[in-house]
Amino acid sequence: MGDLPPEDGWTTDDLNAFPDDGVRRELLDGVLLVPPSRTDIHQIVAMRLMVALEGSCPIAYQVTQGMEVRIGRRCCFSPDVLVATDEAACRRPAFYEPQEIVLAAEIVSPASQSMDHITKKALYAASGIPHYWVIETDNGLVVHTHELDSRVRIYRPAITFDVEVDVPEPWPIRVPGTVKRTV
Repeated sequence: MGDLPPEDGWTTDDLNAFPDDGVRRELLDGVLLVPPSRTDIHQIVAMRLMVALEGSCPIAYQVTQGMEVRIGRRCCFSPDVLVATDEAACRRPAFYEPQEIVLAAEIVSPASQSMDHITKKALYAASGIPHYWVIETDNGLVVHTHELDSRVRIYRPAITFDVEVDVPEPWPIRVPGTVKRTV
């Protein structure tokens, strides 16, 4: 794998050729993105969210993280936490297709503000992922939930939570706001 991008940009086939070196790589219109390493608060929030989701998750779904969602040959992201259909998870995929995802959640970092609030939100909606959560940790824990308006393929804001998440979809989910901040 060379240091320079292919003339027409990177593809998901190119991602398959990269070494399994623990570096997260995402694609946006053939541009290779390498997000910075996740912070401890990021990992704590992701872990606690996964545990909370797993605790109430119906058997028709599986909660996971670190998996690619391939939106096209030249676009793929790895949501911080995602919920896929059990059918998709049972095939033990290397990546998921958008139609296999029920919920994608991104935890915002200083380097991901625009990607999480604008770009990924628009592309996840356009690809048909029914639920999208954006989680902020700078001023306490704030969770912005979004539901897909499938007629126009955009997300409508559902509810913003800062103490406890309590939503009826994609299944009744209740997540207590238990992230402790240390400075």
